[in-house]
Amino acid sequence: MKADGRGSADAGTVQSASPAFQIIILGAGGGPKEDNVTGLLVRSTARPWTRDSVLAVDAGVHLAAIIKIFEEHLPRASLRKTTITSAAATLVNGDNLYTPTETTKAKLYMSTGPFANLELPHETAKANATYVFRSLISTYLITHPHLDHVAGFAINTAALQQTLRRKRVAALPSTIEAIKEHIFNGIIWPNLSDEGEGAVGFVSYDRLVDGGNVALGDGEGRGYIEVCDGLAVKGWSVSHGECMRQIHHQGSYSSESTEAGYSPYYSRRSSRKDMSSGSMDSIRSQSFPQVSPEKKAYDSAAYFLRDEHSGKEVLIFGDVEPDSVSLNPRTARVWQDAAAKLSAGLLTGVLIECSYDDSQPDGMLFGHLTPRHLVIELGVLASKVRALAPQDGRPGSPRKRKRPSNGHKFSSDETQPRRPPSRHHVRRRTRSSVSPSSSLRPESPRHSSSEMALTNDDAELGSIVEEDGSSHKAPSIRQDGGESKPSMITTNKPLEGLKVIIIHVKDPLRDGPSIEETILQQLQEHEREIQLGCTFIVSQSGTSIWL
Repeated sequence: MKADGRGSADAGTVQSASPAFQIIILGAGGGPKEDNVTGLLVRSTARPWTRDSVLAVDAGVHLAAIIKIFEEHLPRASLRKTTITSAAATLVNGDNLYTPTETTKAKLYMSTGPFANLELPHETAKANATYVFRSLISTYLITHPHLDHVAGFAINTAALQQTLRRKRVAALPSTIEAIKEHIFNGIIWPNLSDEGEGAVGFVSYDRLVDGGNVALGDGEGRGYIEVCDGLAVKGWSVSHGECMRQIHHQGSYSSESTEAGYSPYYSRRSSRKDMSSGSMDSIRSQSFPQVSPEKKAYDSAAYFLRDEHSGKEVLIFGDVEPDSVSLNPRTARVWQDAAAKLSAGLLTGVLIECSYDDSQPDGMLFGHLTPRHLVIELGVLASKVRALAPQDGRPGSPRKRKRPSNGHKFSSDETQPRRPPSRHHVRRRTRSSVSPSSSLRPESPRHSSSEMALTNDDAELGSIVEEDGSSHKAPSIRQDGGESKPSMITTNKPLEGLKVIIIHVKDPLRDGPSIEETILQQLQEHEREIQLGCTFIVSQSGTSIWL
């Protein structure tokens, strides 16, 4: 079953032609309900349901969600007859003659739902779910150590007694160190890992290399490491707000001399007074504060998963903030990597968070995305795809480096302007929030990892100027609620066919339209304006997505 007309997945599946991946959504939310936080299962469709054939990506919710799926679909399980051929030996004149015999045995299989065609070794939902947990899943790929991404796994480790093998936690080193020190530490939870004092040995750690380990793999798979049967991973660190505590494993310094991001208490764009007063006019117009160099960006991760059979890839983000408001913008390098894969026809989908709707002001993002920021991030991907497009009739000849029309230039190894926009280009806003129907533009950033110039309210709509003199319009994303000028990123649609799956939606727990419907509507409105060509799908727990 495909997505319905609104673009959200129904109780069935979202299907692509000849999919390489099945992604089971155990948890699609970002809180505050503890039964719907981030948790995914991923497998290669080229592999059957066998030992080590399933990868868990984050596990804020895990075993309980698997049990729930079995409870829903187990009543529709069906018996299938399986014929087993064997040979019986008969002694004739001193010789053994082998006569083939056939035995028919009925086995129970799941008929519907995400685990369709799985042979069931047990009778009950909880026993079969535990079989999946213990036998089919071997590795947990964790994007970052926040509780809504690891709590389920930590609690579920109590079910690992009397199993034959350790579970593997694969993550970037900062995440491994945080889990080791703050979860499996004998205080918050018993040390069930195989490292440190009192180690029990249920869990082992696999520290991934940021950007991939170039000593592993070859060709398109260089830098990837196998994480389950048929799937390999390469990870990039990204920024998820600000780490307020001075702990070495929790964050990364910016390349700038000062470093800050977002936290629940402080934003580089706003003071405590401004936040409490709710005045976005003062927040947007004030100068940028000088921040202590000890402040760090909180590390999260984006993972490319590669199907070893087809070479296809899917990109899964942990929590991430917009580069346009981050003092340590790192998402642009992920888009650079993704653009090459998309241009080569290898990238089939992107799973990325969109925690709030567009009414959430920039000063209260807490390291997350809204529709207006997500569309601009995808615009960065689109610009990099366009840069790789054939030029002058020469297939595969990349475009020259872009030069934004406002004068900022990028060197070949830069992902941000050499100098920030001058303050007189920033115009004060007149609204502290944005209605879902309004056209949007993010606040003028201090840094921009994009290769596009986003113009201000009182300027003409900006253009991307190529070094050969050609130009095209940058996206017009307004936040003041006013009427946008027409804009097109390109005459074609650079992200045509790409599925963007929305995860980590935070439920405000209020009356009115669902937050998922609002976010989807806003994303679709922005996409119609700038014509990226991608399809947005809001994930739902208990469903499968095939990419």
